[in-house]
Amino acid sequence: MSSALLAIGRRRTTAERRRDRERDIIRATRELFDERGTIDAQIDDIAKRVGINKALIYRHFAGKEELFALTLVDYLGELDERLQEVDGPRKAPMNRLRSLSEVFVDFCLEYPAFADCAMSLLRKTGEELFGEITEPVMIKLGNAMAAALDRISTILKAGQKTGVFDEVDTDYLANHLYTQTLGAMHMARMGLIVSRQTGDKAHPVVHHADISTVRATAITATLATAVGRKALAGTTPAKPGPKALKTSTTRSTKKATARRSPSSTAGENQ
Repeated sequence: MSSALLAIGRRRTTAERRRDRERDIIRATRELFDERGTIDAQIDDIAKRVGINKALIYRHFAGKEELFALTLVDYLGELDERLQEVDGPRKAPMNRLRSLSEVFVDFCLEYPAFADCAMSLLRKTGEELFGEITEPVMIKLGNAMAAALDRISTILKAGQKTGVFDEVDTDYLANHLYTQTLGAMHMARMGLIVSRQTGDKAHPVVHHADISTVRATAITATLATAVGRKALAGTTPAKPGPKALKTSTTRSTKKATARRSPSSTAGENQ
């Protein structure tokens, strides 16, 4: 075998080892996320879990944010598989959206670190993300998010055709529902509700949030947001137009004439 072919074989083997190590690092990061949460998952701990030196992680990833972004890509891949399992174009759009919302909410409850990781990225501007994450990783993250969002957008379009959902931009609304649900899941993550106690010495009171209530409310909010302004249709009486007013006046005149006595009618005809 020529030296050139041997060199190609070595390069291919090196590339494969690099990809395997990257997968191991992402897998270890996700394991620590699920065990401790995103805040307590440190680079040192990730390196120990993989069995490598911390410096090697920075050879594979631009930084902590990029590693977290690729871990989110891993979460999103599993989420999309679950969404695909319950979705079906033959279902009614409302039932399809409900099924996807239930899966999304339950996934967030099962993996709180996923919601934390997703929310941490949403708090950053696009300029900040591009400063911390390389373009190839941004493309992977965008494609992973788009897979789930496009599934929602398709259902919203189907619902608009049947007159069930509001006539708004479906791509925007899909992104809105994604962010809205993550916000609700943050409440479940915190498990706290703040209210104000009445009385002379009013002060804030902290209650524990019931997870089942948060779950049900998040799903209901998704469906209600998708229906949107259609839910308000018919709740406010419409003002009659000129034609309607004319018809109403004519009918009232006829009814009044019918109620008039025969003697008065005869008198008028004389």
